[in-house]
Amino acid sequence: MWILPSLLNKHGILGMNRRNVSYISQYNTRSRYPLVDDKLKTKLLAEKFKLSTPKLRGVIKYQYETAYFPKIVENLQGFAVKPAKGSGGKGILVIKERKNGLFVKSSGQIITINDIKRHLSNILAGLYSLAGVPDSVIIEDLIHPSEMFEKLSYDGVPDIRFIVFKGYPIMAMLRLSTKASDGKANLHQGAVGVGLDISTGKGLHAIQHSRRVQKHPDTGLLLNEILVPDWKNLLLLSAKSYEMTKLGYIGADLVVDKSHGAMLLELNARPGLSIQAANGAGLLPRLKKIESIDPDLYFTPEERIEFSMNTFHSNFNKTPVTIKTA
Repeated sequence: MWILPSLLNKHGILGMNRRNVSYISQYNTRSRYPLVDDKLKTKLLAEKFKLSTPKLRGVIKYQYETAYFPKIVENLQGFAVKPAKGSGGKGILVIKERKNGLFVKSSGQIITINDIKRHLSNILAGLYSLAGVPDSVIIEDLIHPSEMFEKLSYDGVPDIRFIVFKGYPIMAMLRLSTKASDGKANLHQGAVGVGLDISTGKGLHAIQHSRRVQKHPDTGLLLNEILVPDWKNLLLLSAKSYEMTKLGYIGADLVVDKSHGAMLLELNARPGLSIQAANGAGLLPRLKKIESIDPDLYFTPEERIEFSMNTFHSNFNKTPVTIKTA
């Protein structure tokens, strides 16, 4: 059953038009979009600001450079191939191991070096990029999720999406891949979204296909028992993305690696709104709370996350309605 717009507004739900006009347009300077729309620029900028990201192993910008790919990965058992300008996880190829000169994808499918080279060519041609423009290929280290995430998620690597407003992380969602989502942490493909308490990183509310769920459909583990490790460092990393990009309203996607802890995957200047459904709560009261802070005052990332942890606890603007997403 769909909810009337007036009821959504009553519960502080941010709609797409208001997001675009009042927050994205107002707080994001368009000239800075390339810093987040191009994952290579984001990665190089993160390295400059000393923010942890998966290690960059190589970049391919031209078709003739695909011949050098075997040399780039010759000492790597596993790696990830990504389009620099891709969106929604499209075009990402994850190789988890090698067997007898062949490559094993995260799904278990076995492919050849020629299959990978064809994929590289498709990326370069812009098959997965925003607006179909020519693209570049990023090759980086695999992420090895923490033990908790290994048990919880079906294949793939779980990530945490933060909405960061004026440098304050105000809402968070853990995205867990499922069999239905083909090992990808994409809610529209059937992944599970788990709303997280900004104070603690504990699971609060979860959805799959816009419906409330209590357990992961494949692993059977209870979602409200989740406690994300390295939580404060995740918050801090998301908050520091504001100084890095100077974008006021962004989505920050992070992971927890078994060896390296909190790591930044990518940033998004136009983050989606399904995080509200995963939390069972609206963004508007949180946005307004941050807007009420004197803009002439400067607070460090550490001070900002303390404010968020103390303010946006599990009972902040809690709404009893179920929010369905398109």
